[in-house]
Amino acid sequence: MNADLLKQTIFERLNPTEVFVEDMSGGCGQAFAVIIVSTEFQGKNKLMRSRLVNTKLKEEIAAIHAFTQKNFTPEEFEVQRSNYNI
Repeated sequence: MNADLLKQTIFERLNPTEVFVEDMSGGCGQAFAVIIVSTEFQGKNKLMRSRLVNTKLKEEIAAIHAFTQKNFTPEEFEVQRSNYNI
């Protein structure tokens, strides 16, 4: 697994408007931090959003050591964007 492949998979399965993937393992592909921005999260609380992502990426998450996710609607991310170095 690498960051580009994970990003592509997220785009294919979750229909996001934006995805940011950072390999936190120094390039060995075992720990990733992701930010997913999608209208799919509209009306869902934090737990429901995480469960949706975990279900859609079940195989990929099982193959890596650590997976951290932050999920936003497009409107929420516009407010939060300045908190991230993106």
